[in-house]
Amino acid sequence: MSDDVYVRLREYLDRLPGGFPPESGGLDIEYLKRIFTPEEAEVELAVKPVPEPASAIARRCGKSVEETERILEGMVRKGLVLPVPPDKPARKRLYMALQYMTGFGEQVLAFGLDEEAAKLCLDYHLKSGFKAGFASQKQMRVVPVGEAIESLPAVAPYDRVRDMVAAQEVVAVTPCPCRVSNRKAGKGCGHPVENELSFGFVAEWRIANGFGRRISTEEALRIMDEAERAGLLLAPTNTKEPIGMCMCAACCCHWLQGLRLHERPADHVQSSYRARIDPGSCTACESCIERCHMEAILESGGAMTVDEGRCIGCGLCVSACPEGAIALAEREEVREPSATYLGMFARVAGERGLPLGKMEKIMERTPLPLFMGTWKILQRLHLAGPVINLMEKRGMI
Repeated sequence: MSDDVYVRLREYLDRLPGGFPPESGGLDIEYLKRIFTPEEAEVELAVKPVPEPASAIARRCGKSVEETERILEGMVRKGLVLPVPPDKPARKRLYMALQYMTGFGEQVLAFGLDEEAAKLCLDYHLKSGFKAGFASQKQMRVVPVGEAIESLPAVAPYDRVRDMVAAQEVVAVTPCPCRVSNRKAGKGCGHPVENELSFGFVAEWRIANGFGRRISTEEALRIMDEAERAGLLLAPTNTKEPIGMCMCAACCCHWLQGLRLHERPADHVQSSYRARIDPGSCTACESCIERCHMEAILESGGAMTVDEGRCIGCGLCVSACPEGAIALAEREEVREPSATYLGMFARVAGERGLPLGKMEKIMERTPLPLFMGTWKILQRLHLAGPVINLMEKRGMI
């Protein structure tokens, strides 16, 4: 089979909010070949970013329902499409397309790459511009680590992630996709690997499909403590709706490496704070430098100073300073996180000039469970097809 199906697949993925940019040397197509078989690529082109039965997808891709369902189930096992469980056991589940990042890429990086494919992934991310572009989308945000947040006079509820984690009913932990892919490519580090958290619907999906294990909130908080001791920053999804949280280091994190490619990472990150150093208390011991992932701390006049254009407000330097000379200060005019996961995707789409961005106000009022439930009802009432047709005409899906 020619590369045509993969070219069309790349174009399709690039029309989703997170994007999948071309690479002039063909790394984009070679990478997709490592992820999708030709028949999976054909089916993926027929899957929409809304929940649908295999029969609807089969009509688009020209395959039988049985063959389409077989291929879809294989893609579910690889984490390429999202299975939406039925309301009743007698009904079949639905299938929904995922964007690359954040989406099916996490499963691919954590579970689907061998050494050669991992190296190909890293090359594609860098040479295509995906890494820098993804960082600017602000799908993730930075919150202060525990010790740093304790010194702040007032903290918004969405920045108190320990309280958010403690309130969750379902929590899953999965291997960090960035750390796993870098290790497979021979660029591993000594940081903990099993520390990506997810909550609610996303956690249930990962647990049910073998991408993560269920843990208690107590274990989740212990993982966060371990991350802070290891010098990892906390990066939850940039939403008020609890979805997930990464624990990142610039040595291997694709997102942080993307931020570092920018001259002023602070302009490309969602963060409520920045670090400030009291020169009168600072002894220039350089403990803070070792903890800074953005190279935002420099020595000047016998004391350390903060480059505000590079500081992303993680607070790791605060907890590292033996003299207590560093504190966090609020940034001015910080936009609040999106209210919902879908609202965030619509925002990213709008910033990329995609028609889905026009739906941001509606998506901001649509939590993920409500979205899934609404589409199940539309499918039962046979109204999903007309709605999808209308969305297609408007270029939204």
